[in-house]
Amino acid sequence: MMINTDRKILNSKEIFQKALKEKYAIGAFNISNLELIQAIVEASEEMQSPLILQVSQKAKEYIGNNYLYKLVEGALFSSTIPIVLHLDHGESFDTCKECIDMGFTSVMIDGSKYDFEKNIELTKQVVDYAHNFGVSVEGELGKLSGVEDDISIENIDAIYTDPDKVKEFIERTGCDSLAVAIGTSHGAYKFKNEPKLDLKRLKKIKDLVGQDYPIVLHGASSVLSDLVKLNNDFGGKIEDALGVPEDILIEAIKLGVTKINVDTDLRLAFSGAVRQYLSQNKSEFDPRKYLSAGRNSVKELVKRKIKIFGSENKA
Repeated sequence: MMINTDRKILNSKEIFQKALKEKYAIGAFNISNLELIQAIVEASEEMQSPLILQVSQKAKEYIGNNYLYKLVEGALFSSTIPIVLHLDHGESFDTCKECIDMGFTSVMIDGSKYDFEKNIELTKQVVDYAHNFGVSVEGELGKLSGVEDDISIENIDAIYTDPDKVKEFIERTGCDSLAVAIGTSHGAYKFKNEPKLDLKRLKKIKDLVGQDYPIVLHGASSVLSDLVKLNNDFGGKIEDALGVPEDILIEAIKLGVTKINVDTDLRLAFSGAVRQYLSQNKSEFDPRKYLSAGRNSVKELVKRKIKIFGSENKA
């Protein structure tokens, strides 16, 4: 089954070129249910921002392919902005192939757990298949793992993206964009003390690949303190969570980051609003009420992200 709509889903190359030229980033927001996709699309439409809707393998399994088809169709019919449908962290050729065959316009193949040659081999296999269908491919070089303050210099060199290997990786695989490891990690606990990214490494990578090549930043949620506090004030227990400060994201965009992934912040916004609503309305048990609270919170968060990324009025 293919996603069926009169509106075309774009591949990422079609929206990256403008972003590269005008030096802004596009938010790639993870979806896993109806309310998230409604909030993200409505916010992007109101802000007139191009949008990357991305689905992880686990989220895809959670939603189910048939429901996912219809959610995406609904998003397209309800909006006018450019939308890319992207697979986040595909772990195998078969997973990427399945998504390409069902109508995704962009896929990420994550071969970062393999050695350099195996990563190239796997990424090129996906690229060769995807490009036959006009689908963009994002690769990854380097690993997003650990908390930066616990990593020795030797280990940093082992897991961070090696700038001297980037150009070879891109040339040999043909991938259309590249996720790099410069100190971010997934989840809410990215750092133990002072949040920092290796922006010098990012600059070197960008200088080597050229200003017209898209670089992707994963694990880039800011883990906003007000969202953490909202969760904790209404029954949560999220302690010592630190994300990537918004001013550092702005610096990364200036250095050439074109796509920024956001997932954890969406979860914090949604769960915090739901916790608050249920706590303050103890007799309420209508899911539409508390899920609406979560949706509204995510919508405001996405608007904030779009302003930071600089993609407002770029649709």
